[in-house]
Amino acid sequence: MTPGNNGASTPEDDDPFGYLYADGQANGAQPPSGGYGYPNSVNRVRPVGARQYGAPQGQAAQTAAYGQAAPQQGTYGRPNAHYAAPETFPGGGAPTAPQQSTHGGGGGRRGPNTKGLLIGAVAVVAAVVIGIAVAMTSSGSEDDKGGDEAGGGTAPTQSQTTDPSPSSSDGAEDEVKLPASDAKTLRLSPGVTTASDIKGAKSDGGVYVAGFNQVGAKVTWTVDGIKEAGSYRFNVRYGIPGVDADATLMVNGKAESRPMNMKNFGGTPQGDWEKGWQTTWANVNLTEGTNTIELACNAGNKCDVLLDQFSLTTG
Repeated sequence: MTPGNNGASTPEDDDPFGYLYADGQANGAQPPSGGYGYPNSVNRVRPVGARQYGAPQGQAAQTAAYGQAAPQQGTYGRPNAHYAAPETFPGGGAPTAPQQSTHGGGGGRRGPNTKGLLIGAVAVVAAVVIGIAVAMTSSGSEDDKGGDEAGGGTAPTQSQTTDPSPSSSDGAEDEVKLPASDAKTLRLSPGVTTASDIKGAKSDGGVYVAGFNQVGAKVTWTVDGIKEAGSYRFNVRYGIPGVDADATLMVNGKAESRPMNMKNFGGTPQGDWEKGWQTTWANVNLTEGTNTIELACNAGNKCDVLLDQFSLTTG
C-alpha cells in the first residue's frame, strides 16, 4: 500500500463524483450507474425531451376523468419520489381538464329538463282556459233558454202564479160591486136641502147637500147588498170654505168613537168654496145585507160643510 493509495477503497469511501476529476479518471472512475444506494438520486443523462415522465398523456387524462391519480414511474420501474408535472419542464404541455357534456353522454350530471317542464305548464294552462270557456258557454245557453221561456210566457216561473191576484182582480170587483151614492139620493133631515150653485161637485148634475151647518142636521145613507160582514172604508167627498170641519159618524144607529174628520187637507184658501172640494174616509164595520150610515151635526161638531158623494171600498 503506497501513500495516496490505500488499496482498494470501500464503496462508502468512493467519491461518487471522481469521474469528474483527472485523478479519478486515472484511477478508472466511471460514472455511477446505480448510485451506491442512491438509485434515484442520479439518473443517466438523456437528450432533452427524450425522457418520459409518468404515463402517457391520454392515459393520465383518462385516469383523471374517473377520479384516480395515475402513478408515475421512475427509474427501474420504481415510483419516482422527485416527480414533477410535465408543465414544469421545458417543452412540457399544460394539463387539459376533462370536459363534461351537458347533452347526453355518460360523464357528468344532467341539469333539470326545463323544456319538459315548460311544455307541461303550457298544457295545464290550456286545459284550464278550455274548461272556463266551456263553462261560460253552457251558462250562456242556460240563460238564453231561461230568457226565452220567460219571454214566451208558456210556463209560470217560481215567482209567478197561475192564480189571480186577490189585490188586483178581486179587489177591483168588490169596488165595482160595493154601493155608492150621490147627494140627491141621500135621506135628509128637516132643514137640510140640496143645491148646485157652487161649481166642482161630482154628483149627477153637480148637486150637493147644503144646510148641514146646524145642530141636529142629519144625512142618512141606506146601504144594500153587503155580501159579507166585516170592515169597510166609508169614503166622503165634501167641500169647505178653507176651514176644518167634522161630523158625528153613526153605523146602524150606533155612534162611532171618532168623528168623521173633514179638515182642510189641501190647504185651500179660506172663503173659496169652489177650491175647497176634498175627500176623506173612515173605517166602518158592516153586517151582511142592509146597513145604515149617518152623518149628524151634533153639539161640538164643526158642520160648515157641503156633502157631495158617499161610497164604500174594501178596507
